[in-house]
Amino acid sequence: MKMLTTHMRDCATRGKGFLGATLAVALLVPALAVSQPLSPVVLGSAGNFAVLAGSGVSNVPTSAITGHVGLSPAAGSAITGLTGVQVTGIIYAVDATGPAGSTIAATMLTAAKGDLTIAFNNAAGRVPVPTGSFLNPGTGNLGGLTLVPGLYKFTSSCLITGSNLTLSGTANDVWIFQIAADLNVGNGIQVILAGGAQASNIFWQVGTSAILGTTSAFKGTIMADQSIALNTGATLNGRALARIAAVTLASSVVTNPAGVTGVENGSSPQEFTLSQNYPNPFNPSTTIAYSLEKAGMVSLKVYNVLGVEVASLVSAHQEAGNYAVPFDAGKGSKILSSGVYFYRLESGSLVAMKKLTLTK
Repeated sequence: MKMLTTHMRDCATRGKGFLGATLAVALLVPALAVSQPLSPVVLGSAGNFAVLAGSGVSNVPTSAITGHVGLSPAAGSAITGLTGVQVTGIIYAVDATGPAGSTIAATMLTAAKGDLTIAFNNAAGRVPVPTGSFLNPGTGNLGGLTLVPGLYKFTSSCLITGSNLTLSGTANDVWIFQIAADLNVGNGIQVILAGGAQASNIFWQVGTSAILGTTSAFKGTIMADQSIALNTGATLNGRALARIAAVTLASSVVTNPAGVTGVENGSSPQEFTLSQNYPNPFNPSTTIAYSLEKAGMVSLKVYNVLGVEVASLVSAHQEAGNYAVPFDAGKGSKILSSGVYFYRLESGSLVAMKKLTLTK
């Protein structure tokens, strides 16, 4: 009995020591919270875009965008100050009034805007409703904080001012920020990723509008109900997706984490597919989209009705993913005449072919 009593007393003493140490850590690091496992927000076809807007896309040159740019339902003429030279990707418009070299894709843009609305509502409706340190962290100002993965909620605006924000987690961790009103990022402020955290797994659902301050460096996909503004020199490793209003750029850099392939959150398509080119018939440019289920050498060529090759669009090793390749029949060494042509996709033992029609 004496031995048992002594053991119990020793355990109690050690327990007090452990609890005391835990309490000390809690007092020293009051902002520390437990990580909340989340699944990424599925963006659908909206994930193909670096910039997607509703009423306009304006730019004060020169910006640099890696990924596609799209505007819908506003006319292509509302894309101003932005040319293909500044975009590593395709500029999509709903009509022929877009910038020189842009591609008309009204149906595709409508689908992308629909997917954006679905993604926006999904992010806004994530549960359980955040509490404790996940509710209005920093009393609304994230400047100077280090946040673990999880779902964060702001009942009003979200500010990142004064000091940088650090998001610390692994490559598979996800952050979702539900913001009832505006997102405002101060001049020169950075969002810093630590521990392997990825920009592709960070989602900012903004109830009204977002403003990235001058020379700020932001990370993650911004889904704003209204407008998104990148002030002079601001950089965004993510996406600027505005449901209703405009995206404005000023010597800005926007990089879609998926590049120009549109592969969302690092996932791969489940099959080898070749889509019908859009628009079709076309004059003089169109876009050919396809999916690869695995990496390999890829060939995409265009032939006339006699089987003679008239254009080689892709001849390279590509990773699994979704691709969109522009084809301009009015450029190059062979300007094509009106008529029926065929495009053929080949990857390993897989082959697909479809017909397209050029009308002048």
